[in-house]
Amino acid sequence: MAVSSSFPLSVLDLAPIPQGAAARDAFHHSLALAQQAEQLGYHRYWLAEHHNMTGIASAATSVLIGYLAAGTTTLRLGSGGVMLPNHAPLVIAEQFGTLASLYPERIDLGLGRAPGSDQRTMMALRRHQSGMVDTFPDDVRELLGWFDAPADARLPVQPVPGLGMRIPVWLLGSSLYSAQLAAKLGLPFAFASHFAPEMLQQALALYREQFVPSARLEKPWAMVCVNVVAADSERDARFLFTSMQQQFVNLRRGQPGPLPAPVEDLQALATPAELYGVQQALSLSIVGDETAVRDGLAQLQRDTGADEVMVNGQIFDHQARMHSFALAMAARNRL
Repeated sequence: MAVSSSFPLSVLDLAPIPQGAAARDAFHHSLALAQQAEQLGYHRYWLAEHHNMTGIASAATSVLIGYLAAGTTTLRLGSGGVMLPNHAPLVIAEQFGTLASLYPERIDLGLGRAPGSDQRTMMALRRHQSGMVDTFPDDVRELLGWFDAPADARLPVQPVPGLGMRIPVWLLGSSLYSAQLAAKLGLPFAFASHFAPEMLQQALALYREQFVPSARLEKPWAMVCVNVVAADSERDARFLFTSMQQQFVNLRRGQPGPLPAPVEDLQALATPAELYGVQQALSLSIVGDETAVRDGLAQLQRDTGADEVMVNGQIFDHQARMHSFALAMAARNRL
């Protein structure tokens, strides 16, 4: 498959809270990164919903989207994603209707089916899923029905604002489920290969083969999310990457926490089995200098035919993180 040099590059921000920092610091850092992303030409900037994760500050996703939208002027802001099982669809329609009213033509609603949390946290969210039928497809259809209704429709229940606003809706996934649903509903699809690369090719093929054109989308549009850690040298990038690797080790130990500082010797902190699991989860990560990132992005687009690439980068030092995203865009511009 030929490489396209014109694919949009976007940002996924998990609003990381490094060790020794607070959520307030993460919010300010996200705003600075969003403003830089806008200046550099990134296409969209998404934030992800996670709960009970002391190293991620984006739990109140729609609130943080509003904060970043107020500090930028043209950048598309959205969720990557809102975990719909945690919420009543009406509440999400109202939240994103409000955002789209305040920031017209700039808001995306990316939806995930996973809870983004553990079982106990899910119960604390008052969304009890055990023993219940999966309502995700119906909930997505309910949202689309509101967003695509005539603005003057008189429905028994309607989001105010939100009705008839045609807010762009994406489905996100790390398996085949959302790929099939996105194809059936004629929606754009984003695959989370930054932490679950195993089913990437199968999901993309399924989405494209089964895609049914809709009033929202005439042909498939697939976005692939990958980790990119860029620095001025390969060694520096590998050093920075150890923060993300440690974070994944801690998650698998059931000990999530603030984003760790990078280390020189990762093997001293994890067992071979843990390191193997992390390597599998992060196998598509692109780590290196600008040239290595350019080659990695080209290979990813060649292998997947992605219409758009989204970049995630959990980096401990804020300035190093800003520099990494700047190098990623410079690498994409060199394709």
